Amino acid sequence: MPVSDHQLTQAWSEVLRLSEVQPGQAVTILTGAATHPQTLRAATMAAQAAGAIVSRIDLPPVNADKALSRDALAYLGETPLTGNPAAIAALKASDLVLDLMTLLFSPEQIDILESGTKILLAVEPPEVLVRTVPTEADRARVLAASTKLKKAKTMHVTSEAGTDVTFQLGEFPTICEYGFVDEPGRWDHWPSGFLFTFANEGGSNGTIVVDTGDIVLPQKSYTTAPIRLTIEKGYARAIEGGIDAQLLSEYMATFRDPEAYAMSHIGWGLQPRCHWSTLAMYDKEQTIAMDARAFEGNFLFSLGPNNEAGGQRTTACHIDIPLRNCTVSLDGEVVVRRGKVLDGGAA
Repeated sequence: MPVSDHQLTQAWSEVLRLSEVQPGQAVTILTGAATHPQTLRAATMAAQAAGAIVSRIDLPPVNADKALSRDALAYLGETPLTGNPAAIAALKASDLVLDLMTLLFSPEQIDILESGTKILLAVEPPEVLVRTVPTEADRARVLAASTKLKKAKTMHVTSEAGTDVTFQLGEFPTICEYGFVDEPGRWDHWPSGFLFTFANEGGSNGTIVVDTGDIVLPQKSYTTAPIRLTIEKGYARAIEGGIDAQLLSEYMATFRDPEAYAMSHIGWGLQPRCHWSTLAMYDKEQTIAMDARAFEGNFLFSLGPNNEAGGQRTTACHIDIPLRNCTVSLDGEVVVRRGKVLDGGAA
């Protein structure tokens, strides 16, 4: 159901409270051609009500000649901030940037964060934002899980569909997403509620089976038949199956970049207010499918860049695939069993 401006403004007010926005702080709202007008309106009102000094930077779209869809995550690397030092300087001078445009996996975002500016991404439809307002309990749950992932040296993932893959860990940090930014230089995404890391370079080996009904992103489609990926020394060396496998292979091949096939981030979902089934309710251009990435108990793996965690891989191709019904083990300890998180539930 649609939401009222009042509901959405209340939701933004809570997120800004959790993000510790103080009177007199500079909040800059970054917008683009696809920014939802109600989201912009509510974010502006909430930031003003919090006493912030509010500015807006609106930038034109890029990459139309390269991307194969309108999805903001269909082509990474170059953003409307690329080569725009004036806009970058303004964002660095802000205490908080509300990203209603999508800067993910860009060197400009990393540069802005290193200045101490906080960035909160929020591009899902207003009703999704209202349903998934983050809580302090979300933060506590994700951080509790991160204590195990940070210490782990191996992650082993299996499923009855045929997944059996091992990741060596330790070279890259653990990244926690819980929907708000409560520390200088922090980035987060509303909605979220999951954690991930990146396997060591060359440290991924085994088989991943994307089962019928699992979701491939940014295609935003449920698979109709299994896709089998053979992972060797950190790369998907083979993608086999029916039409879904062919569609994925052909899409990735258009980037003409062998680094597109490298393993990227790996982790699991912890958000009970996000749902596997939600994607079926939306037109593909309405959402970037954060429900699919965050729903409780999924194992989310990706292919492509790792510069978000300090790596050197900056390929423009990024594939996210959340799997259901997987068992995830860290150094032999099961943390997710057949799609059920074993932490006792939401805090």
